[in-house]
Amino acid sequence: MAKIGFIGMGNMGGAMLKGLSKIVDTADLMFADANTENAKKVFHETGVMFADSNAELASKCKYIVLAVKPVIYPKVLKNIQDIVKPGNVVISIAPGISIEQLKLRLGADIRIVRAMPNTPALVGEGMTGIAYDEKDFSEEEIADIEMIFSSLGRFMKVDEHLIPVVTAASGSSPAYVYMFIEAMADSVVRYGMPRNQAYEFVAQTVLGSAKMVLETGEHPGRLKDNVCSPGGTTIAGVAALEQNGFRSSIFAATEACYNKAK
Repeated sequence: MAKIGFIGMGNMGGAMLKGLSKIVDTADLMFADANTENAKKVFHETGVMFADSNAELASKCKYIVLAVKPVIYPKVLKNIQDIVKPGNVVISIAPGISIEQLKLRLGADIRIVRAMPNTPALVGEGMTGIAYDEKDFSEEEIADIEMIFSSLGRFMKVDEHLIPVVTAASGSSPAYVYMFIEAMADSVVRYGMPRNQAYEFVAQTVLGSAKMVLETGEHPGRLKDNVCSPGGTTIAGVAALEQNGFRSSIFAATEACYNKAK
């Protein structure tokens, strides 16, 4: 019997499984995937056994992570609804599907954890928001839940109504960061820097800047001010960004993402 099982081996399911396999005995892990060839590939990469069906996985694991796209949820829930018991913990990472909706399908006595991870989990630097009712879980179970998400990077517990906000803050926003890196690299390639160098300069700068925020505890505005010498190059660039709607574009993106996530 495994302890933690994953239904779905896409980007997030694969990232979570691979992260956990570094700190948990592979005998305690299991997964199921509709694509048999992909399942064999993941098995050879991780040594984690796969189940022949979603129902088999649900019958053999205490923690069941639903790592499939929201459109697949009805089918997966139908596969496992007669298998899961009150002793199970179901972890959902789908946006737009509430704990209440999951309980309606699986049973009011089934414990649900709702989470929103992001793709940097693939390199162990993810940020995950998790929501659950602590009174429904033992201290050991809470420790297990936290262990699952700490294997991906950082996590923070939030109220469930904030999950759409987490989607906007960290779930979808890596795409914007990649766009920024690409655009910033393009802008310096224009002045003669080789593209590979440009990506490395810019990506490392984004990484270092993020670490400055997290590790110094300084307000991002203060860190920005520290780079902006009076009459210097940086404040000229900042002014150009403001004139071209940099902040308002971010607000608009967040609004669109939040509305979709709800």
